[in-house]
Amino acid sequence: MTLTRPTAGVYDHRAIEARWQARWIESATFAARDDRTRPKYYVLDMFPYPSGDGLHVGHPLSYTATDIVARYKRHRGHNVLHPMGWDSFGLPAEQYAIKTGVHPAETTARNIDNFRRQLRALGFSYDWSREIATSDPRYYRWTQWIFLKLFERGLAYQAEVPVNWCQALGTVLANEEVIDGKSEVGGHPVERRPMRQWMLRITEYAERLEAGLSDVDWPENIKALQRNWIGRSFGAEVDFPVQGLDTVQGTQQTLTVFTTRPDTLFGATYMVVAPEHGHFDALVTDEQRAECAAYRDEAVNKSELDRTASKTKTGVFTGRYAINPMNDQPIPIWVADYVLSGYGTGAIMAVPGQDERDWEFAETYQLPIVRTVQPPDDFEGGAYTGDGPAVNSGFLDGMGVTEAKAATIAWLEQHGKGKAAIHTKLRDWLFSRQRYWGEPIPLLHRADGTVVPVPEDQLPLTLPPVERFEPTGDGEPPLAAVEDWVATTDPETGEPVRRETNTMPQWAGSCWYYLRFVDPNNEDAFLTREAADYWLPVDLYIGGSEHAVLHLMYARFWHMVLHDAGLVSVAEPFTKLVCQGMILGEDNEKMSKSRGNVVNPDDVVGEFGADAFRLYEMFMGPLTATKPWQTNGLSGTRRFLKRVHRTFVDQEGNSVVVDAEPTETVARAFAACAAKVTADLDELAFNTAISAMMEFVNVVTREAAAGQAIGMPRSLARDFLMLLEPFAPHLAEELNAVVLGNEVELAWDEWPAVDASLLVQDTIEMPVQVNGKVRARVTVPADVDAAGLEAAARADERIAELLAGAQVRKVVAVPGRIVNFVIG
Repeated sequence: MTLTRPTAGVYDHRAIEARWQARWIESATFAARDDRTRPKYYVLDMFPYPSGDGLHVGHPLSYTATDIVARYKRHRGHNVLHPMGWDSFGLPAEQYAIKTGVHPAETTARNIDNFRRQLRALGFSYDWSREIATSDPRYYRWTQWIFLKLFERGLAYQAEVPVNWCQALGTVLANEEVIDGKSEVGGHPVERRPMRQWMLRITEYAERLEAGLSDVDWPENIKALQRNWIGRSFGAEVDFPVQGLDTVQGTQQTLTVFTTRPDTLFGATYMVVAPEHGHFDALVTDEQRAECAAYRDEAVNKSELDRTASKTKTGVFTGRYAINPMNDQPIPIWVADYVLSGYGTGAIMAVPGQDERDWEFAETYQLPIVRTVQPPDDFEGGAYTGDGPAVNSGFLDGMGVTEAKAATIAWLEQHGKGKAAIHTKLRDWLFSRQRYWGEPIPLLHRADGTVVPVPEDQLPLTLPPVERFEPTGDGEPPLAAVEDWVATTDPETGEPVRRETNTMPQWAGSCWYYLRFVDPNNEDAFLTREAADYWLPVDLYIGGSEHAVLHLMYARFWHMVLHDAGLVSVAEPFTKLVCQGMILGEDNEKMSKSRGNVVNPDDVVGEFGADAFRLYEMFMGPLTATKPWQTNGLSGTRRFLKRVHRTFVDQEGNSVVVDAEPTETVARAFAACAAKVTADLDELAFNTAISAMMEFVNVVTREAAAGQAIGMPRSLARDFLMLLEPFAPHLAEELNAVVLGNEVELAWDEWPAVDASLLVQDTIEMPVQVNGKVRARVTVPADVDAAGLEAAARADERIAELLAGAQVRKVVAVPGRIVNFVIG
């Protein structure tokens, strides 16, 4: 059969890929079906921020993996939801607007168009009918609606908190966005200053956030990162009376600390409060006030990371003493920046004998050190943090650490000097940002100081048009300068009110986008319960490990709130999480414009084709491994695709698919290939699945070379293309339609069954090497021993010729693997 397509006889990837991409878009091939009788499978990418630079070749690694899974699951009978959208609010677009005057909406729309073009060029099977963008008012209407649910439940509140303020960027930055005292974006100076901020009470969900990790199939290192971030600690709150203070001064008489080691209380020889401690002024005596105030002013401008990571411990004596409740001894109170106001109570009891930081501080300032746990005889060094019998601890002496903890807590509670407690390192989420390009917070400030929500029927509260995007310079957000937008009328009372001028962080839109995908065009609700019950939870979520804490923690928090409100039925949003590895540049460094090692996928696809690109990204190694990019490596995957093409079509464009039944060798090879690809796809082992297909094509090619057949057996052809389709969909569909003449696309067709009887082999084919090079292959019984294997190899005509007259120095015969003759 001579083909009439322009690519007949030639593997023309440009024509093939353009044709099938256009067909998929026109026919909406990959739209999730309205068929609730099928089992569902929801596979999701961490959606991208559409930057002006577009994609580099590292980005599609996870997208290719999810696409392969989505295609495979369709073949397995699932109704697959595989959507894509854009995390399109963000600081870069606003910074570009400040520099150029171009509205962020304009640059964002242009960037989205470019990203969409690049993704379509790679043949990803997204359901584009569900495309969303977080900066679209039709989307952020519901982001605002969810925020109001948080507000109604008392989970959103205002507080004056010290924040990382960047004057150049005009906004507050999260701790993770500050590196060495400078902004991650732009490298601008950052200072700490108190500001009015909106906070979300994520700490109310700390216990559930930790407990829920036991119910999801996530990498253990990601779970560990979340558990460490939550930082739940069991211990005791202990009250230390402060000398010289009384309630007349308007402060507490006791200084309360949280400790995970109440058993060491007898060794508390001094106390430390954070520079931001709420009772700092009352605790500092007049004689020490100037020195302590200067220290505080310096400390509060340091990032928390700098304060806790610094090896040099600094501090100033407040002039006051507290009473150790266990032994009634006075101990000095210091202020030091290694104690943070946000953890525990903002004050600690210092036990230098059992804590390394306290030991360093005590040595620096010559403070007493008392051991309360006896170290082993061979212990050398400072603080001892291990187990052992209590010493210098009164009634606790001789007890182990666990027993002593329990006894101490019981004593504190009995005497009214403390109680058992659980604390977390997790802080409430600093939610507001002093930016223009973000979701407006839908709240109204009345003259009497009360705050009320914007009525739901007035959502979305959209961003006003502005000509200038710079911050006001005094810490007020850009929206504060738009007076005709800020000043409005209270819909309930008719009185003048002022709109909230902070906007939401970029995290807000990404907290719930996976929910909107299940019902993206619903104008009456953020989603229906019916859609949620069918599609949720996400079955497979793939993205970078850099989102292990913030995005994943915030999304789980919002989901739990919505679950409590009865809006979703599942407790956790993401059942299985996989974090792909990083693709490095050819210089083995992370790809970045500054290093000049970025490779644009447009160039690669143009030269080698999308199918070759997809295969190469998956063939480089395990999905979760880090590996360097090598453009010349695509030559190998393209050669494989050309070999596949050649087993279907000759150089003149004639079909070489044979109607004869496959040889036993080919039939068994296909069964092994199908079984291997199926098992590997279930385990996301894409590289070894590709190896199995390569080996099968090699068998077909060898059989043809041996005169057994010309090309691919017709009875196996469509089934092989089905195996290939998730990896190289364009070529697979082309050969299925053009060569095999099938009008039905592969996309939703049934996965090939494996003939198990063909996997049981009476004989196997073994390679035979001479001096390490394969010179022949012999067929031997599957249970052959080493002697029988060697004999069969020597009996082969080609091997016999090579060994004739040669001195065989060594024979390596490994049943099931190889025979190698070493000749001199």
